[in-house]
Amino acid sequence: MNKQSLLEHILAALESAYTVAADAAKQAHDTATHEENVAENKYDTLGLEASYLAQGQAQRVSECEADLAVFKNLDAKVFSETMPIALGALVKLRDEENVEQLLFLGPSAGGLKLTFYQDVITLITPSAPLGKLLVGRFVDDEIEISLGNKKQCYEISSVY
Repeated sequence: MNKQSLLEHILAALESAYTVAADAAKQAHDTATHEENVAENKYDTLGLEASYLAQGQAQRVSECEADLAVFKNLDAKVFSETMPIALGALVKLRDEENVEQLLFLGPSAGGLKLTFYQDVITLITPSAPLGKLLVGRFVDDEIEISLGNKKQCYEISSVY
């Protein structure tokens, strides 16, 4: 697997998320500052609500900028089976029913899913419960995580 190409694909997805967030923030700001949204009485809260939305959207833009910054500085290091899992690793897990999933251990943007050459890859962070379990592990290690009342077991089948 070409890690540099994957990293570029992740960056493109993050840039797309940034663009969407920036557009939403601009629209929310425009709504909040539009002359028709000036309060006419104490019960007219449309402008106030729009300003709260604009503030939240601006925060989302800042988060997207931070995600882009840390991923631009991430090394596309290729991992081998003898290396412990760390930031930048692409990990393939297999569950008890032989269902596989690909996880990219990144510095931020946990939960982002993207398709890369027909594979669905989920970004996770080292602070996520599954990320904490993976850091420092090796190929063929088994991990167990509790999901609600159910325990799920995985085998680390590959690391790239």
